Amino acid sequence: MTTTTVRPADFSADFSEVERLPNLSVHLLSRRITCMPVASIVEAINSACIQGRKITVANYNVHSFNLSMLLPWFYNFLQSAEITHCDSTGILKALEFMGLKLPLEYRASYTALMPALLEHCNKQGFSIFLLGSKPECLEAAIDQLKSEYPNIRVDGHHGYFDIEDLDQNEAVIQKINIAKPNILVVGMGMPRQENWIRLHRSRLNVNVIMAGGAVIDRLAGIVSDCPSFLSEWGLEWFYRLCREPKRLAVRYLLGNPAFVLLLALAKFYASPLEVEDIPFNSTSTLKLQKYRPNSSSTLKNQNRFLAIVHPDDRHLGRYLVEAGLLTPLQLKTALSEQQVTGLRLSELIVRKRWLKQQTVEFLMEKLLLREHAVVQTDDKRLGHYLVEAGLLTQAQVETALSEQKGTGQRLGEVIVRKGWIQEQTVEFLIKQVILSERALFTRALAYKQG
Repeated sequence: MTTTTVRPADFSADFSEVERLPNLSVHLLSRRITCMPVASIVEAINSACIQGRKITVANYNVHSFNLSMLLPWFYNFLQSAEITHCDSTGILKALEFMGLKLPLEYRASYTALMPALLEHCNKQGFSIFLLGSKPECLEAAIDQLKSEYPNIRVDGHHGYFDIEDLDQNEAVIQKINIAKPNILVVGMGMPRQENWIRLHRSRLNVNVIMAGGAVIDRLAGIVSDCPSFLSEWGLEWFYRLCREPKRLAVRYLLGNPAFVLLLALAKFYASPLEVEDIPFNSTSTLKLQKYRPNSSSTLKNQNRFLAIVHPDDRHLGRYLVEAGLLTPLQLKTALSEQQVTGLRLSELIVRKRWLKQQTVEFLMEKLLLREHAVVQTDDKRLGHYLVEAGLLTQAQVETALSEQKGTGQRLGEVIVRKGWIQEQTVEFLIKQVILSERALFTRALAYKQG
């Protein structure tokens, strides 16, 4: 997985002119947003259904982002979901404000996603279970789906049951598992639906679980979709507020300014964005789409480029210069070209015939993997020592390690940012305890081998 850190003060990364849109994982304030076009989400859902795997599809809009800041369990739920797609223009505007401009195709709202998904399910013969809404609205939605998409087997259960009642929950789960749907759409409102999925997804015999919000009411025709021209201007929230002012006033009139304040503080403190492409592997239903920037449009403005920078590249470049295999000028040239092309530094060096592929692969395997192992070991030891010294609890260390995976930061950086320990204390432990311990171990090993 490739990563770049985007800091607002450094540059503005712009993917709006990429010929073939990649699937991206963008970390905004440690929140992982999987920026994927509608077609890619449908493809991932299709793969899960065909492969017989289970994935959770959730979404980020301004409301869910705010909830993730208030509710730890909600944050953990979104972080654990395989897909957390961008469901609002507000999130895209936030990313642009922080330095990453993405095209509107990354706004995969349910208004655009559901028709595409239902059309695909109708072609493939996938089955769907709707959980949520009032009984009469649910029946209307099921009838509508059966009429428009005759090849989809549709079942459902209303959302007016007590999610705290064990017997009622058991009855709902049994009904879902008897139906064995490919796709379960849970539309019980946020965060109620996410809480229900979080508590019961391990027992659900389905391939895809989707947190759908008001999607069932929309399928039934009870809630109308926002006009496209308002959506394009990012005013869907205003349209919904006008239609349901009592229910949505607090969410939008207080939530939107709170979100803007969060972004302002993040930019003031130069909080970075972590941008990753999503590769395909044996444990993922997400496939990396090959892409290259449009060379003519990219070179028009040197401040607008495909900003995929790999974290290992700075280490590889340092090793190559230190070993006398590259000159500092060659490294600088390759890094500059990398910003325009998005290629790996190793790939550029081989293409330029500065080094053989064999040499680069040796350094990548022997040196970088060793460095990664040392970093991971040091972080775990730091956490152990902090607990042993009574400076942190084990729960705090586990929380920091979990958050570290989403941010790419060192454990010490996460702990200091949370305000649990001063930076001076962390630096002292690393320098005087961990590094000293590592040096003693290295000397002992050398003495033993000698």
